[in-house]
Amino acid sequence: MIHSFMIIRNAEKMVHELLRGFPVVTITGPRQSGKTTLAQAVFSDKPYASLEDPDVRQAAIDDPRSFLDRFPDGAILDEIQRVPDLLSYLQGWVDADKRMGLFLLTGSQQFGLMSRVSQSLAGRTAFVELLPFSGDELQEAGVEPDTLNEMLFTGGYPPLYDRNLAPGNWFAAYVTAYVERDVRQLLQVQDLETFQRFVRLCAGRSGQLLNLSSLANESGITHNTAKSWISVLEASYILYQLRAHHKNFNKRLIKTPKLYFYDTGLLCWLLGIQSPEQLVTHPLRGSIFETYAVAELKKVFFNRGERGDLYFWRDSNGNEVDVLIPIGDKLMPIEIKSGRTVTRDYFTGLHRWLNLAGKTAGDPTLIYGGVESYRRNKIKLLGWNSISLIGDGL
Repeated sequence: MIHSFMIIRNAEKMVHELLRGFPVVTITGPRQSGKTTLAQAVFSDKPYASLEDPDVRQAAIDDPRSFLDRFPDGAILDEIQRVPDLLSYLQGWVDADKRMGLFLLTGSQQFGLMSRVSQSLAGRTAFVELLPFSGDELQEAGVEPDTLNEMLFTGGYPPLYDRNLAPGNWFAAYVTAYVERDVRQLLQVQDLETFQRFVRLCAGRSGQLLNLSSLANESGITHNTAKSWISVLEASYILYQLRAHHKNFNKRLIKTPKLYFYDTGLLCWLLGIQSPEQLVTHPLRGSIFETYAVAELKKVFFNRGERGDLYFWRDSNGNEVDVLIPIGDKLMPIEIKSGRTVTRDYFTGLHRWLNLAGKTAGDPTLIYGGVESYRRNKIKLLGWNSISLIGDGL
C-alpha cells in the first residue's frame, strides 16, 4: 500500500513545545522509525545536514566551528552519532547564542549517543524517543490495516506505508542491514548465524519472563554474552525488558523481567509468519497481541516526551497483572487478552489484584482483540484499535 502524503506524528506537538524551552532537541529511536521525516516536518524552514553523507561528515570532523557557523539560525543535524565530537562544539555554540529552538539532532542510540549527548549538552537538550507508527497515527491518516491480524503482521515501520513493499521483503533487508551494520560494529560478532538464532529465540519469548540461562543454552552462548546481546538489542529499540513491580502486596514476588519486542511486524517476520491468516491459529498469537498492546502503551508515553515506566506484577502463585502504570500514588492495572469475545475469566486477574491493592489501585482496564470500547462493572474495556485512549486517563 503506497501513501504519498505524510502521516502526522503524535510526537510533533511535543517537539515544538520542547523547542520553546531548549536550544536543542534530540530525536532518537530505531532505524527507519521516521526520525528524519519528523525533524524536517518540524524544521521545514531550516537547513538540513546529514552526517551520514561522507562529505558533510568530513567537513564537520575537519573544522567543527566553521561547520556550525554555516547555520547561524540553527539546523537539523541528522545521524549525530556519526560525529560525536561535534557535540562539545555545539555546546559552546548554543551557549554563546542563547536562543531557544536552534537545533534538532537525530541519532541512533546504540552507539552511546544518549550518554554522549547528555554529557555534552546537559541542560541544553531535551530527548524525544520516536518509535514506528502507532495504531492511532495510522488511523488518523486513514491507512490503518483493516483487521487486527493485518496490523500485527505489518507492524508500524513507516517504509511499509509509503512504498509498495511486502512486509517480508522489507524486514529481510532491514534485519540484514541492521545486523551487519550496527551489531557487527558494536559487538564484533564473528558468528552472525549464532546472533541471528539468538534474535529468533528472543522472538519466541516475547511476552514471557526472560530466562537468560535457558536463552543462552539454546543459543549456544555464555550467560554474559546473552546479557550483552540483549542490552544491544534494547539500545537499538528492537526489544525491551518490562520490569516487575517491586511492591509486595503480601505475596512472594517474581522479580524477573519480561521480554517484549517494540514492533509486531518484525516479531512476526522473525517467527517465520508469512501471512496475516497464519496468525488466526498461531500458538503465539496471544503473546504477539500482548506485545502489540504493550508497545502501543509505550508509544503513548514516548509521544508525550515521557519515559513511560510500565511494570507488570506476578506473585509466586501465578497471579498476574500484565501491565501496571504508576499515576501519582496509584497503580493503574491493565489486563491484555487477544480474544474478540469478552468472557468472565478475562477479569479474574484484575479482580484479584484490585482486592490485594486496595486503595493503591488506579482505574482498571482490559485491552482485548475486539473493536468496541465501553465500561463493564467499573472496568474500562479498550478495543485493539483504541489503546491510545488510555492516555486520556493519565
